[in-house]
Amino acid sequence: MPVNYLMPEYEVYRNPARCIACRACERQCANEVHHYDADLKAMVADDAKCVNCHRCVSLCPTRALKIVKSDHTFRENANWTGEAITEIYKQAATGGVLLSAMGNPKAFPIYWDKLLINASQVTNPPIDPLREPMETRTFLGKKSDTIRRDAQGNILCQGEPQLELKVPIMFSAMSYGSISYNAHASLARAAQALGTYYNTGEGGLHQDFYQYGANTIVQVASGRFGVFSDYLNAGAAIEIKMGQGAKPGIGGHLPGAKIVGDISRTRMIPEGSDAISPAPHHDIYSIEDLRQLVFSLKEATHYQKPVFVKIAAVHNVAAIASGIARSGADVICIDGFRGGTGAAPTRIRDNVGIPIELALASVDTRLREEGIRDQVGLVVGGSIRNAADVVKAIALGADAVYIATSALIALGCHLCRSCQSGKCNWGIATQRPELVKRLNPDVGSQRLVNLVTAWKHEIEEIMGGMGINSIEALRGNRMMLRGIGLTDRELSILGIRHAGE
Repeated sequence: MPVNYLMPEYEVYRNPARCIACRACERQCANEVHHYDADLKAMVADDAKCVNCHRCVSLCPTRALKIVKSDHTFRENANWTGEAITEIYKQAATGGVLLSAMGNPKAFPIYWDKLLINASQVTNPPIDPLREPMETRTFLGKKSDTIRRDAQGNILCQGEPQLELKVPIMFSAMSYGSISYNAHASLARAAQALGTYYNTGEGGLHQDFYQYGANTIVQVASGRFGVFSDYLNAGAAIEIKMGQGAKPGIGGHLPGAKIVGDISRTRMIPEGSDAISPAPHHDIYSIEDLRQLVFSLKEATHYQKPVFVKIAAVHNVAAIASGIARSGADVICIDGFRGGTGAAPTRIRDNVGIPIELALASVDTRLREEGIRDQVGLVVGGSIRNAADVVKAIALGADAVYIATSALIALGCHLCRSCQSGKCNWGIATQRPELVKRLNPDVGSQRLVNLVTAWKHEIEEIMGGMGINSIEALRGNRMMLRGIGLTDRELSILGIRHAGE
């Protein structure tokens, strides 16, 4: 029998004095960690199968369970860590590429946490958002640089198509197939209630969600899954996905085992066939090629909808964004290297791309230097965790932000990082009917509304403290930020001063 070099990462601790063998943990665990041993007349656990999703812990009626990190250890070595050794064991046993879900977990700098926000005191007094108007609306799309009038001198208000957001937060792209029907329903309902938008991802739009089209951004990726005229015209905007932060430079893959039923019909591919999105769009190898697709989509939708272009944050992102701004696109979306994913090669997720904070600042600076910043909107995502991150992103130059992992956490995600298995115990990253039904869209949408509403209140409080009463006045206002613990080079890229200056 071959040697098993892998030890469980987590251990299930069960308090025998509290456990009543109700078997709730057994029923709730899709990973088959728990089972009842008739000989022992007790519940037992297979620690090797545990992904630390906390479903059993949360639903244990007697609080008899907790999941603890295994204290099994390798001989101490600063270079050859236990993680590095374990990954080699896995690949030596399988010959396969390591896959991981969610965002980059490595200890790279989190620049949001190294940025401090200014506050008003005497000469520029703060604003009380409870008593004075505070504008959190923003518009995405090209901004006119001139005032146009008709022959009678009346201002012509007709311009490029815009998206109006009541709050500068949207739900980022997550495809039907990578997340469940109920998760999509929660996002769609919440976007409608909040006056914002959710993104379909590259999996097409389920027929049930066409009713939310006024709050939907439809995505066109390299695989063109589910793309046809009605789909393009159903949404309020169209997003061309060139890349994403968790896996820049590579495509997507949804296994054939998940291409069943409504997913097959929505993606418009046969059941059981792998949904593979190539790394490049095979009709796009230059900005000129991208421009052709942008205007093809505008033609297909009668120039009534803004076209977004989504790219990953990479080293030459400012130059890429400059080209996209000239392609005819209305909005550029940039996804940072901490952006989430249903599945990505671990090596790419953890080593490719750059932080969204640096990418955003460099893009905004470049577009301003070239005098084209108002020709395109700017949306960023990739680990936006709270209202302060939103404020800092807008002050660095964004018009709005995308959130995805934060939204999934609001729905109950515990970041167990096993989305690629399709066994999500919380009914989010799964297509198994018995698991999907665990997420109630009524409850899920309300939790999302609560989250964004809370963030909106905090954004108003923070802006009020800054003496700013609108998102437009905050956008690109880097004077309201200061860095702490940053090098001169980092401060230069971010375009801010150090705290104390």
